[in-house]
This record gives sequence, C-alpha cells and structure tokens, in this order.
Amino acid sequence: MTDIRPFRPGDEPALTEICVRTADAGGDATGMFRDDQLWADIFALPYAVRHPDLAFVVETDDGRVVGYIVAAPDTDDFERWFAQSWWPSVRDRYPPDGAGERERGIIAYAENRAPGRARHAAEFPAHLHIDLLPELQGQGFGRRLIDRLLAALAARGVAGVHLVASEENTGAVLFYPRVGFTALPSEPGSRAFGRLLSPGGRIPA
Repeated sequence: MTDIRPFRPGDEPALTEICVRTADAGGDATGMFRDDQLWADIFALPYAVRHPDLAFVVETDDGRVVGYIVAAPDTDDFERWFAQSWWPSVRDRYPPDGAGERERGIIAYAENRAPGRARHAAEFPAHLHIDLLPELQGQGFGRRLIDRLLAALAARGVAGVHLVASEENTGAVLFYPRVGFTALPSEPGSRAFGRLLSPGGRIPA
C-alpha cells in the first residue's frame, strides 16, 4: 500500500531523482544542467540533512519513494547554515565557468543565500519544498504530505510557513490555495504563499 513515512538514510538518491524530474516548473529537468545533482543539492538534500525530522516521503508498496516534503522551521537559521556549511561542501562540483545562463542563475542563487533575504520569513518563519512524481499526482498525497509537515511544525511551536513556486508551475499555483495557503506579495516570475499555524494569527496586509 502506498503510504507516507518519515525520511530515513538511504532515501537521498530517490529525493534527488524526484527533485530533478520535477524541477522545471513541475516538469522534468533531466539534462538541463551539466550535473543534474545541482537541483537536489540546493532544493532537497540540505533540508533532509539539516532537519531529517521534518522530511517525509511517499513510498509505494514495492518500496519506491515517489514523493517528498522537506522543510526548515527557521528560515534565517537554515539560510545561515546553508551559506556557512552546506554550500561550501558542494560548490566545487558546480563551477559557474562554462555553465549556461539558467545554470549560472541557479548557482548564483545558491551563492547569495543568506539570513534576512527571504521576504516572508518574519511572519512565516518556516519554509518548505514538496515534489511528487507524475504517477502520484492528483491522488491526495500532496495534501497528506502538507498535513503531516504542518502538524510537525505546529508541534514545534512554529508560527507559520511559506513557500515560493515558479509562476509557470500552474499546477502548484492552483494547489496551494486548495490546501489552506494564502497568496503573498511575490517577485516577478514567482508566486509566494503562506499559512499561519498559531491560533489567532492573521495574514499580514
């Protein structure tokens, strides 16, 4: 039976594959960069390393991991760790020289991550990434992953969580309001969403 379970060591290759196969605005980004691993080294694996207790996967009855959700409970703390510890440990794999324009942009994004730069972190201190392979989409597992993570964040006393999706990822843009997220002011080309977890909270104007 396909079900959700906590992340465990050994899931990293599956997280990498899922991340790559959904990285192009929800579509397959395989072969887009010189090394596909770049996607996961920025958007998936550091979260599982830093906060494995906030990482959950969907596993099929034949043992395949086909979806995941990962999160950081304190965005500024995570961005500090990413800049000081995680990215220096992997950056040599991704020299900007010789990279295409989009790859250079992703590398620059990683290089420039730092506390205080996430626009909505003050009101919504946590942030998340969620990805499901196409075979799993439309079956309610996205909502279940969100619910599992939000329960874990709320148990920690986290006040709220936000995320940013590509504007081109129309499926994601439609999905988040359906699971209780509210649209937030966004940068061009992206759509930000937030959800408060503490009682009595309100979405900032």
